[in-house]
Amino acid sequence: MRAIGIESGGDRPRLFDVDRPEPAPGEVLVRTLRVGVDGTDHEVIAGDHGGFPADEERLVLGHEAVGVVVDPTTTDFERGDVVTPMVRRPSPGGTNAYFERAEPDMAPPSACVERGIDGAHGFMSEYFTSPAPFLIPVPEAHAAWGFLAEPISVLEKALDLARASRSSFTWEPETALVLGNGALGLLAVALLAPEMDVYCLGRRDRPDPTIDLLESLDATYVDARETPVGKVPTAHEPVDLVVEATGAPRHAVESVDALAPNGVAALLGLPGSQELTVDAGRFHEDLVMHNKAVVGSVNAGPTHFHAAVDRLETLPAWFFDRYVTDLVPVDRFEAAFGPDTTIKAAVEFDTV
Repeated sequence: MRAIGIESGGDRPRLFDVDRPEPAPGEVLVRTLRVGVDGTDHEVIAGDHGGFPADEERLVLGHEAVGVVVDPTTTDFERGDVVTPMVRRPSPGGTNAYFERAEPDMAPPSACVERGIDGAHGFMSEYFTSPAPFLIPVPEAHAAWGFLAEPISVLEKALDLARASRSSFTWEPETALVLGNGALGLLAVALLAPEMDVYCLGRRDRPDPTIDLLESLDATYVDARETPVGKVPTAHEPVDLVVEATGAPRHAVESVDALAPNGVAALLGLPGSQELTVDAGRFHEDLVMHNKAVVGSVNAGPTHFHAAVDRLETLPAWFFDRYVTDLVPVDRFEAAFGPDTTIKAAVEFDTV
């Protein structure tokens, strides 16, 4: 069967011919429909993040997937069910407390592998297998966009942590600032805009499809070259929530400046190394005296995946066609990884 991945020493994805997997009892064989491509995939390809399975020189990519059950074996799934897979699995050698508690997203890197990213093959192939507990049902009506459940789940977890950090008092956020108008940032805008006033910070010139999309969601575009993060309260207003989706290290510090008292910043990006000069005393005082919080978040658990599937029902129908700008068949998969991708790319293996 066809699979898309990388080889040790390579600098671009390739199309491989690999054996079709056979499901063991308790596993499910899934026919892949679509697999999304995001910034993490590009980091893995560049060698900046993740790694190969043990003792292998090849990694099948893909962690945002949707497919149809072909063989449910001994599980409760039925042939024809639409599913999206969770990403994390226990490290080789057996399960651990994080997975036993259904909290894979809280496991440290040493206690897990991530399919398509670090230590385990992903879902960018014509078929894949998975133990049933790691598959989330998707309504057939949303099969076309079910691969978006994974990135939405990442946001659902970040928002869950933000709310939990404010749980000791009544917190009713009215304003939000999303840092980054890339694929994840635009999803954050889509989730938040129905509930509050949203600003989205980027570095693009008009006309631009990402700006058009966020404004269609009734969000306000903020050009970071004119108004950096720390100046947002002066140019617009302090915000109750910041969602960072850039990976810029300075945003971990600057986001606190944008917060109103009692606000919280949720950090999602994976930064490279960067040294900053920071007034640590002022930073510390601002957090304490204004009851601000900063939370970091990675991956997502089962409850977040289920919430993400529910979100597919609530997002406006027009959003998906404008958001997924590059849907390419597997025989032209290179286009999904190219520099001309407009907003969100996905590889299509099959149709429902």
